[in-house]
This record gives sequence, C-alpha cells and structure tokens, in this order.
Amino acid sequence: MIPDKVVARIAARATKEALATHTDTSGTHAKLAGPRASVAVGSGAARLGLTLDLPYPVDLADVSRRIQQYVSERVAHLTGMRVTEVTLAIEHLIPADGLEDRRVQ
Repeated sequence: MIPDKVVARIAARATKEALATHTDTSGTHAKLAGPRASVAVGSGAARLGLTLDLPYPVDLADVSRRIQQYVSERVAHLTGMRVTEVTLAIEHLIPADGLEDRRVQ
C-alpha cells in the first residue's frame, strides 16, 4: 500500500502539470503558489483534496473540471488506486501581468 504522503505528493505534482496544461500561466506563473494536496486512502481508493491558486481571468467551472479529471486520471495511473473524489479549494485568483496596474476611470 502506498502511504498517504506519497499519494499527496503525486496529486500535487499532477495538479501542477494540469495547471500548466489547462491554463495560461505565462504571465502569472511566478506568482502562483504551488498546489497542495491532502489524501484519504482506504480499500484501494483515494479521495483527494487540492488547494491551489488560479490565474485570472479564467473560466473557473471549465478549468476546475479539467484539473479534477486530469489529476484523477494521473493519480489512478501512477498509483493503481481508484480515485473516488477530487475536491478543489481555490485560495487566490492571481491577475495576469498588467491587470493589477489598471484603475477604473
């Protein structure tokens, strides 16, 4: 059986891969905090909790679904476990370069 800590590291890494693949992080990459993962493992199945920042603007619903699907598939593939749940906690929306300097006139 793979320890929870190892599965959490795999999930965090998969989340980072998903962010690079499914979002435009070119202007915000350095500002995004690294994703964190928590895991509950039992009976060959894993429930994942992910905490991450996302670039702004972004379609939250679409990106969230894509990240959940990617991480679920990646963790299942790498660990051989069934992933029964992937929950996201989005801590911050980080504006793309240039947006933070704009003001409403």
